[in-house]
Amino acid sequence: MRTLAIAAVQTAPVPHDLEATWSGFADQVRAIRELFPHVQLVVAPELLLAAEGPLLGPTPDGWMQAAAVPVPGPLTDRLCALAVETGLWLVPGTVFERTEDGTIHNTALAISPQGRIAARYRKVFPWQPYEQAAPGSSFTVFDIPGVGRIGLAICYDGSFPETARQLAWLGAEVIIQPVLTTTRDREMELVCARANAWTNQVYVVNVNGADPVGVGQSLIVDPEGVVRQQAGPGEEVLVDVLDLDTVTRVRRYGSAGLNRPWSQLARYGGTIELPAYGGTFRTPDWLEEER
Repeated sequence: MRTLAIAAVQTAPVPHDLEATWSGFADQVRAIRELFPHVQLVVAPELLLAAEGPLLGPTPDGWMQAAAVPVPGPLTDRLCALAVETGLWLVPGTVFERTEDGTIHNTALAISPQGRIAARYRKVFPWQPYEQAAPGSSFTVFDIPGVGRIGLAICYDGSFPETARQLAWLGAEVIIQPVLTTTRDREMELVCARANAWTNQVYVVNVNGADPVGVGQSLIVDPEGVVRQQAGPGEEVLVDVLDLDTVTRVRRYGSAGLNRPWSQLARYGGTIELPAYGGTFRTPDWLEEER
């Protein structure tokens, strides 16, 4: 059995206080290590370590610029040290990443227990016109040795079916999706999380900010689209053990023992014209056996 024990931390930053927010996050990670020693990976909400404030609250001028950090840099050094200290994989939400040319991206990081940046993903679909960070241009997966492959998505990415499909095509069995949503469309995000899990036969771990910076309702969805856990609006942690062999089973025998979209795509996808994408479906390497 390939299992991944996770702790999805629905929490909130200290608005516009980077140091206090870091201290709070580090304390939460250490507490999880003590309380739940079987946990392997900790996930936090979008822009937690950028100390974003409530949507309609006052924001210092130029906050995105002030909070932006280089990757790698002092913040990632701290994250790597925390991962080594606790022996945990960390997906610490997202940060504002400043590139060498001054461009700022909304970037998700995956930090290994060995203290390395295992993955960096720049949000492909910023929430425009409201979000000012520049979009990324490619999707990212990483491997947890002996466990499986993880894909990264961020908030509004989940509203685009291309995101989950591309991550699953790249072999992701779990999609980690940090979120910062304070608006009424959270209900639709929950629908998308279940749809993305079901149509791509992956786990989706969707972690929103807690009140007052977010409306919460973080959730974990299994590869058949069933909600395993869902949080309320306040601070809490969802601890779960994901059986990644369930992904293998569902893809082989179908959701509810019925629907097998990946094997059908492997058989017929190359004959279906996809003008929106300039070609046809190409079978991924991991699916070749289904031809």
